Amino acid sequence: MKFKRTERIGAIVKILSDNPNKIYTLSYFTEKFNAAKSTISEDLLVVKNVFEKLELGRVITISGAAGGVKYIPKTSIEENKQFLMELCEKINDDSRKLSGGFLYLIDLIYNPAIVAKIGKIFASNLDYTEADYVVTMETKGIPMALMTAKAMNLPLVIIRKDMKVSEGPTLSMTYVTGGNNKVESMSLPRKALKPNSKVILIDDFMRGGGTLKGMTDLMHEFGAQVMGTGVFISTTQPQEKMVKDYISLIEIDNNGDSIIAKPNFKTFKDEYRDSQFESDNNQ
Repeated sequence: MKFKRTERIGAIVKILSDNPNKIYTLSYFTEKFNAAKSTISEDLLVVKNVFEKLELGRVITISGAAGGVKYIPKTSIEENKQFLMELCEKINDDSRKLSGGFLYLIDLIYNPAIVAKIGKIFASNLDYTEADYVVTMETKGIPMALMTAKAMNLPLVIIRKDMKVSEGPTLSMTYVTGGNNKVESMSLPRKALKPNSKVILIDDFMRGGGTLKGMTDLMHEFGAQVMGTGVFISTTQPQEKMVKDYISLIEIDNNGDSIIAKPNFKTFKDEYRDSQFESDNNQ
């Protein structure tokens, strides 16, 4: 079956965007569309240029016998700003305030469109080129960690609070939470990570960083190296966290009865920061 150029380009965009960071050979497309390699190369160039002009991500070519083409999700400064500002506006709604200084966020962190965007922002700001897994702690962090794993094309590993008999031998350890110094436990099946793994940690909320510190220590027990850490929301207090070098999308300032959320661009890569926005908000 022969396909028109517009049909081929539409299908290529769909295939690449649905499978980020997966390499497709030219032969794959030539066989799929019954077209010459030169024709497919021209199609890919069109797709690449459109993605770059509209800042939809990058389409890169990989040379060599095992090479091909793949799509890398990327966000723009303006995209980050608009998305996070809209999200902060929703979080700052007074109706979300709960007793004890907590916020109702379930509808946001379980919204597929929102967590998919969160995953793309994490993928844009964390270096996962050598990573083997995305790792998170149950349960609220799972949706955004899953979308981050999809954007990075990596498997997701979930640390449990309790051991599961069905998961076989596990390694368990205790850790101290950063918020109230409460002792908690976490466990992970010994088969979950291959030896000498490199991982990306994703969590939904950080106050003092105790949970992420525990996750990091658990990774060390497995002989794994943490390549990067992403947090959806962090608090301004305490200023000194138990973990360093993390990306936090939103920062919450809890001042008495007032809870204010704002984008946390200062933790982003330089190419994804909005310096003017930071300056305006610090005045």
